[in-house]
Amino acid sequence: MTATASAPAPAGPDGEPGPGRPRRGIRFPSAYTVLAAVTVAVWGLTFVIPPGRYDTEDGAPVPGTYHSVELTQGFGSRLKDLFLSPVNGLYGVTDAHSGLTAPGGNGQFAGAAGVFLFVLAVGAFITVTLRTGALTSGVARLAARLRRHRTLLLVVLLTLFSLGGTTYGMAEETLGFYGLMIPLMLKLGYDRMVGATVIMVGAGVGTLASTVNPFATGVASDSAGIGTGDGIVLRLLMWAVLTAVAAVYLVRYADRVFADPSRSLIAPTPEDEELKSAGGTAGPLPARQRLVLAVFGATFLFMIFAVIPWADLHVTFLPTLGWYFPELAALFIVAAVAVGLIAGLGEKGTANAIVAGAGDFIGAALIIMLARGVTVIMNNASVTDSILDGLHSVVAGTSSGFFAVLMFLVNMPLAFLVPSSSGHAALAMPILAPLADFAGVSRSLVVTAYQSASGWVNLVTPTSAVVMGGLALSKVRYDRYLRFVAPLMGILLVAVTGFMVLGAVVM
Repeated sequence: MTATASAPAPAGPDGEPGPGRPRRGIRFPSAYTVLAAVTVAVWGLTFVIPPGRYDTEDGAPVPGTYHSVELTQGFGSRLKDLFLSPVNGLYGVTDAHSGLTAPGGNGQFAGAAGVFLFVLAVGAFITVTLRTGALTSGVARLAARLRRHRTLLLVVLLTLFSLGGTTYGMAEETLGFYGLMIPLMLKLGYDRMVGATVIMVGAGVGTLASTVNPFATGVASDSAGIGTGDGIVLRLLMWAVLTAVAAVYLVRYADRVFADPSRSLIAPTPEDEELKSAGGTAGPLPARQRLVLAVFGATFLFMIFAVIPWADLHVTFLPTLGWYFPELAALFIVAAVAVGLIAGLGEKGTANAIVAGAGDFIGAALIIMLARGVTVIMNNASVTDSILDGLHSVVAGTSSGFFAVLMFLVNMPLAFLVPSSSGHAALAMPILAPLADFAGVSRSLVVTAYQSASGWVNLVTPTSAVVMGGLALSKVRYDRYLRFVAPLMGILLVAVTGFMVLGAVVM
């Protein structure tokens, strides 16, 4: 998942904050502060933006039916909406007659409680698996076996991190791998940049091309009113192509450094020689860890199978389960228990790991809740459709391809302001997704455009603790990393734009 924590202090010449070096400059606020400010700002704007609504058909707005409405709420009721917005964002219910969302009552559930629990369940599962040591040991074992095949090792490792990104938004979890990867890459004759970017670029590109990432694709699809599996064919193609592009880019740089170390973008540190000469290899994986890795992989594979609408893809020999957040949350909770018991953590150890994992991911869940609260404020003030009508006027008459590219570009500044992919999705999708209905393209294309923009920005944003923390652990300066990744960012920008046009044509 995408980090929301603040970035570390500015790095010294060796890539780490210098001793006693003060933190200078204005630090960008956390995603929580940004969303709190957005909530208050949006609430204030509801007194300026004229209320209005579209007629709907099967939940989609009907073009040409926008009309003004008169609000019956007084100032006191609207102030209460602001006060209750986080609660409404979690378990608000929309009344069928008044159309207003409030805690309790009868009507359509509007809160993000299902997504909230799902995020905690995924956090529990990932944390339990990490505590078993199976993931770290598995990567170390793979690296040891492929050490004599340097290029293949780079491609395999980047692909593994990319798989983590595309399936569950691997982000903070990568921080535990730098201590393994930096010494390994130095031993192979590469530099620290290779060790840092095989992790950071791998997971980042995977997240950019998320297929079933619950924190990006899942939350965005839920907010857009579609299934997580909608549009997965295009996203799978994007993941395969962009991962290959990133692998080729990294391998070219690594080969240059191996052939001529003077072409490295970073200067060696005093401890590099010691790390190069350090011995030790990864031994065989115990049977329990092999089984844990099998369960870990099988859980995500089953999640992918359960959310894909096979019938819509004309795959008749596979059943369409149509699983959604309730079933998926249960899947990850059961899998977390199974992994803990298989690994020998015991009843108490497994329970503690599940609780700790849910606690580690509560931040992402709270961001989803806050973002959904903003949506409730707009809906209760009847300004969501007014904003939608204004945006429709801007994109009216544009081609579907231009519309798709525009959605990608519009989400870039939003991704910088809200670096949490889940918060960005819950905030933007209720407004942007219906625009696809007007443009005659699938809503899943808007979801793909959003997550591509979010992933692209989060590869370099200095507000991300994943980027800045990873660079600090690797002792790679941020400006050196930017120089390394800048050409790749341009290539990815062009490639994603091409995929947006392709998606508009075929979807």
